[in-house]
Amino acid sequence: MKLDGRRILVTGADGFIGSHLTERLVARGCDVRAFVQYNSFGSWGWLDAAPSSVRQSLDVFAGDIRDPHGVRTAMTGCDVVLHLAALIAIPYSYHSPQTYVETNVLGTLNVVQAARDLGVERVVHTSTSEVYGTARFVPITEAHPLQGQSPYSASKIGADQIALSFHAAFGTPVTVIRPFNTYGPRQSARAVIPTVISQIAAGADQIRLGAVHPTRDFTFVSDTARAFEALAECDAAVGQVVNAGSGFEISIGDTARTIIELMGREVTIVTDEQRLRPEASEVERLWADSGLMQSLTGWAPEYGGGDGFRRGLAETIAWFGDPANLGRYSPDRYVL
Repeated sequence: MKLDGRRILVTGADGFIGSHLTERLVARGCDVRAFVQYNSFGSWGWLDAAPSSVRQSLDVFAGDIRDPHGVRTAMTGCDVVLHLAALIAIPYSYHSPQTYVETNVLGTLNVVQAARDLGVERVVHTSTSEVYGTARFVPITEAHPLQGQSPYSASKIGADQIALSFHAAFGTPVTVIRPFNTYGPRQSARAVIPTVISQIAAGADQIRLGAVHPTRDFTFVSDTARAFEALAECDAAVGQVVNAGSGFEISIGDTARTIIELMGREVTIVTDEQRLRPEASEVERLWADSGLMQSLTGWAPEYGGGDGFRRGLAETIAWFGDPANLGRYSPDRYVL
């Protein structure tokens, strides 16, 4: 199927990846309804900073993914649902695990139940590479065992299985996209790359990090957004779980050192104990095999490999270099 001419609902449209995806769909000329989290300020999250041409093109629905009635209302009349709404901060999942079950598992149930009842043509549900836990083999394919090493990852495993069960039991046209460590402009400072950049940009001569030895497969946000589009349009992906990663593995420490080099600063790295995960909860290694994605859709990362990673970091650093953007962050404060 093609997205052109379809009515598309993006849940979590106010967030990091969701706002980039929403803008991309609007630029393409799609008819987009943006599901944003209700708040008393009337804020649309990152969509508030979108160009006026984007904001004026959107049908914005403010609600709560945990409310089945609101979810059904938002989905009524939509052909495609790109479901990104979730709680994603791992440290906060240690603090308030029940909220992760309510938002991620029950929220996903609300989406697929409404999709089944309303006859939605396609649901793309967002997973995460965290569901794999520490890699038992690399690169990680979709056949890798699932390991819930944090309440967050456990809730996403549950959400993924709820979505897939509706395809198996009822034929609901669900695809699960499993992005690896997306980064780029607008990402929360709870993630390592914006944490490093924002601290340096604010003038710090020391940056505070947790464990620096784990490795990650960082994927630039525009590549992740393109992957959502590609899977939404791929009939052969229905009922499947599909990885989307850059195929490049780098440690947290080397990532920080690359950022320091690109920003041209003399900075030291210090360990902040409160940023360390419990030992058995730390995911030591993530490295994606995106072969299935490429074979199904032809998608490939435009920011792949070491050179692509440096280009993506440079674009992210430039975005944080705008005082208006940096001013949205609190680099001196640890964000759960």
